[in-house]
Amino acid sequence: MATPKEAAKQLIEHISNEATWDEIMYELYVKQKIEEGLKASDEGRTVPHEEARQRLLGNAG
Repeated sequence: MATPKEAAKQLIEHISNEATWDEIMYELYVKQKIEEGLKASDEGRTVPHEEARQRLLGNAG
């Protein structure tokens, strides 16, 4: 598994040379959040879809 620094380097290498700082920061942020979500899933820290739906909509949904 790549370190965060290595993963950031790989990501930046694949971004357009015309990318702005904001675009680069956004791509890094999204990658971080995806990795956090995958880790949470691997650790079983998830909520079933129906439970999430009920939490968001209340019992009316």
